[in-house]
Amino acid sequence: MSSYQIDNKQKENSKYFLTHPLPKHFRQIQDLCKKVYPFAKPWSIEQLESHRSYFPDGQLIVIEEESGKIVGLAFSLIIDWNDYSPQDNWQDFTTGGFFHNHNPKKGKTLYGAEVMVDPEYRGRGIGKLLYRGRQQIVEKYQLKRIRAGARLRGYSKFKDKFSPKEYVKQVVDKKIFDPTLSFQLNQGFKAIDVAPNYLFNDPESLGYAAVIEWL
Repeated sequence: MSSYQIDNKQKENSKYFLTHPLPKHFRQIQDLCKKVYPFAKPWSIEQLESHRSYFPDGQLIVIEEESGKIVGLAFSLIIDWNDYSPQDNWQDFTTGGFFHNHNPKKGKTLYGAEVMVDPEYRGRGIGKLLYRGRQQIVEKYQLKRIRAGARLRGYSKFKDKFSPKEYVKQVVDKKIFDPTLSFQLNQGFKAIDVAPNYLFNDPESLGYAAVIEWL
């Protein structure tokens, strides 16, 4: 898949390009993880190497051309959805983050294991570029869909008012803005279920994620 560029709408003459990570990018990826999720362990070098070994085309990063800085990333694998339940957690879908379960022979679902954007670069089209890249992967490998767990990043603020399913409905109805789910819904995804215990030790989502799908 060829890389391509978009113009940064907020900063003149600055551009970004989408490409696949190389080992030289791993430390930067870890730094970005720590910045976005300071409460969680970053991807290990072993996990990042495993991703490249199993499915290099499924791993995407966005680099700011001028600085060479990684400002966003999206990691994916192909799975056979019949092997899983929507209630399974992130560890199940990614075999502990190593993607040993990548199954291009039987799988028709691109599973989004990770997506993140540098907080300093949000609102500049980075997320849209990453999702466009995932859609290219679906086309290239003739897959049926993209599915993922969208962590309910804002749920902890509403936990005393809504159940997780009620919260998702409020977000879908645009009565509540969730930084993660609202963006994904705007990219054409639909929420099809809610999974408890999708993530562990996540104080923002309390472990809950919406199961989302793009066809």
